[in-house]
Amino acid sequence: MSDLTVSFVQLALQWHDPEANRTELGRRISGISVPTDLIVLPEMFTTGFTMEAPAVAETMDGPTIAWMRQWAAERDAVVTGSIVVREGDSYYNRLLWVRPDGTLSYYNKRHLFRMGGETAVYTPGSERLIEEWRGWRICPLVCYDLRFPVWSRNPAQEPYDLLIYVANWPAARRTAWMTLLRARAIENLAYTVGVNCVGVDGNSLVYTGDSALIDMRGEYLVEVGNQETCITRTLRRTDLDSFRERFAAFLDADAFELHDLALQPKPRS
Repeated sequence: MSDLTVSFVQLALQWHDPEANRTELGRRISGISVPTDLIVLPEMFTTGFTMEAPAVAETMDGPTIAWMRQWAAERDAVVTGSIVVREGDSYYNRLLWVRPDGTLSYYNKRHLFRMGGETAVYTPGSERLIEEWRGWRICPLVCYDLRFPVWSRNPAQEPYDLLIYVANWPAARRTAWMTLLRARAIENLAYTVGVNCVGVDGNSLVYTGDSALIDMRGEYLVEVGNQETCITRTLRRTDLDSFRERFAAFLDADAFELHDLALQPKPRS
């Protein structure tokens, strides 16, 4: 199995300004100086974490998906992150998984942040997404999902190798963010990346970033603090496989089923 090179962008998002955010994110992506396999952007990366869905929502043929397809093709990498999507009368906090050939899968955020009013605006997802990409199995999730270990749990039969959380996680709860990222990496024996934003949003919430890449032992490979940045690192397949072989804790995990937990990727479109 080959290694996987991952890039992620931590940015101060411009409130309700998709064009400005796409422009700045594009500038950061164009500055990645080495080949990469996967580019990870924050939650609601075109708008910031907003409850004003009718004002900002896009459709699945909107400008942001076209933009993601352009960058995925240009960098020969998957581009992923979440945006506000409208389908009929429903709104979704939808993570998009866009491949270089233009096909895509998506994941609708399962755990909506009720304390911020998200449950009153958005429709929750019911299916988890696990994607196969260049020999790696990858599970991308969104922000508040981080607090729910059952939803993140790694299946023992076909374990994922990389767990992703894209987020707008406020500074007031940064201890939880940093602690739970490490916990999810340790309990699932998987590389884990958490991508947050920085700055102050339109609701005067402060974000201090703390985006990170963590290995299956719970050790930081990258921790970026509070600055705007784009980071690229290569994940070593042999390190993951050898650790799992020596420490196969998943073989002793308790068995249970969730009837609405779907582990298969969505059909390509």
